[in-house]
Parts: sequence; structure tokens; C-alpha cells
Amino acid sequence: MEITNVTEYDAIAKQKLPKMVYDYYASGAEDQWTLQENRNAFARILFRPRILIDVSKIDMTTTVLGFKISMPIMVAPTAMQKMAHPDGEYATARAASAAGTIMTLSSWATSSVEEVASTGPGIRFFQLYVYKNRNVVEQLVRRAERAGFKAIALTVDTPRLGRRESDIKNRFTLPPNLTLKNFEGLDLGKMDEANDSGLASYVAGQIDRTLSWKDVQWLQTITKLPILVKGVLTGEDARIAIQAGAAGIIVSNHGARQLDYVPATISALEEVVKATQGRIPVFLDGGVRRGTDVFKALALGASGIFIGRPVVFSLAAEGEAGVRKVLQMLRDEFELTMALSGCRSLKEISRNHITTEWDTPRPLARL
Repeated sequence: MEITNVTEYDAIAKQKLPKMVYDYYASGAEDQWTLQENRNAFARILFRPRILIDVSKIDMTTTVLGFKISMPIMVAPTAMQKMAHPDGEYATARAASAAGTIMTLSSWATSSVEEVASTGPGIRFFQLYVYKNRNVVEQLVRRAERAGFKAIALTVDTPRLGRRESDIKNRFTLPPNLTLKNFEGLDLGKMDEANDSGLASYVAGQIDRTLSWKDVQWLQTITKLPILVKGVLTGEDARIAIQAGAAGIIVSNHGARQLDYVPATISALEEVVKATQGRIPVFLDGGVRRGTDVFKALALGASGIFIGRPVVFSLAAEGEAGVRKVLQMLRDEFELTMALSGCRSLKEISRNHITTEWDTPRPLARL
């Protein structure tokens, strides 16, 4: 059966993958309220399309941290992709590169920074977890830099792992044939079996709970790469991120996998954008499944979006071809949304193109 949208890959992945693996990718924290809300909040934003505009030529290109990409749709960091498909991160890297966009490699990838770099050219960012052992962090950042990665996406919402109940029930652990490749030589590549979630135990043992803003500044002393702060949900933290020297912000609730009952990212986006006052770019991840979602995020001030689960689900279903197809479908839908809204370039997408529940009713326009 022909796949016609991104969401259809979810059911195929569920059929194909072992339960432990599918549940790991699919689940959110606790009641999974935020998991649903990440999608539902998009559905409550409506369009105000402008008509009779020549939309015969549409330009979706943009620049991110100075790098030109084909569209404002990028690949979010997702862990352990070889659980989804033997080609894992290699396939994702090739698909992103073919689509002319950016891939973010997870710290907890099942392929190393060097292996991903070896797949060929492409603009790649590296997602970083800060380990208790700072030498490990320094080595990792240096390796990413040497391998040609262009930015660090520092995850700041995970001093502890969120409570993901299916991982506890399934006693989730990394399958024995796989390792967290970036840590293999450091004896941190394996996850022990645990009575609950093996990943939660790993995080408790290795990830630094003392992480604070001063560490964002420390990171800038060990690398020249720009730092994106990933996991900001408030205007207050957006302002501090700028003061701390962040090159950009990713509004993210970690795919609703950390603190449940935080708002959907699309609901938190505008507060963060307003707080930054245009000084640094703001990106969004969480719940993007349609080109219409991409347009809504840009209308609310995002410079681009990242997709996570659609990548692992399409990877599970069809490998590299699946990831390529997801990126192409989102691109095509986004282009169509732009045309039907009367926008020919990203800079023409404005706040007036959408209406949200929190908008004050607009006075009737006088001619």
C-alpha cells in the first residue's frame, strides 16, 4: 500500500519492531499527556490564507547558523537507531544529506561520529549529554569537531531521565549486539540489565545532575562550535541562554519523554521567540507530522523545525528510503501549504497567516 503521509509509518514500525524497541521510541513520560498535546496543540492553530498571489515560484531555502539548507525541516537527535534498522544512523545521515538538510547525531547513537562522517558530505550537528566525567565530554566534543560536525546541541532537560513506564515494564536495555558507539572505547558503551529501565539506571550513573548555566559557558571554553541549547520552554530561560552565549535555542520537551504536563512545544514557542527579540534563532521539535505544522511553527517565529520519531519509524519500515520519503513528504506538504497561504518565501510567512486560541480577537480591518 502506498504511503501518503508521515504518520502512516508509525503503524508499520509497530508491526516490524520488537515491542521493547517500538515502545522505547514511541512512549512519553508518565500519563503521556504532553505526548498527545504535542500533536493536539498544532490542531488548534488555524490558517488565515491570503489569496490571489502569484505562487508559481516558491523558495523554501534558509540558512541555519550560516549554513544553507534546502528547507527549514531538519533531523532531530534520536538515540540508538540501529535498533530500528541495521543501517541505523548511516541511513539517516545519507537521507538528510540527499534532502539537503541537517542531521543531528545523538550522543547515544549506535554509530560513532567518525562513522557518520564517513557516509559522505553533509551538514551535521552533534547532540551532547554532559557526563559526570568531564574528560569524556571534552573528548567527545573534540571528536565531533574533528569529524566535521558544525554545532553542538546541548540537551538541558535531562538531569535525570523521565519516567517512561513502558521502559520499566519492558525492562528496556540496549540489545546485546549493539553499543553506544561514541562511548565504546571509554567503557561506557554498554547498558546494564536493571530491575526497571536500563537506560534510566545508565543516566543515573553517568549523566551529571549538577549541570548548570556555568557549564554552558565552560563548554564554550573547550570548543569553537556554536552551541544550541535544546530543551528551553520559558521566556526566562531563553533570556538566560542568550546571556550565557548560546548561538540558538531549540524549544523542546524531549518528545514529551521528560516532564509530563509541560505545554506542547508549539504552545511554548511564541513566549520563547518574544523573549529572544530576534537576537538568536529559535527552533522547535516535538509533534511535527505535517507540512502544515512546519508552517505554523514558522508563523509563530521559529527559524526551523526538527523531526524525531518520524525518522526512526520510517527507518524501521524502509531504511534510508523511508527517511528520504518522510523528508520529501514534509517538504512537498510544506510547499503546498505555503502556496495555498500565499507565501513565496519563508520571510513572507507571518504571524497574520495563522490564528491561535490565545489571540485577542482582531478588530475588523477597515478598507
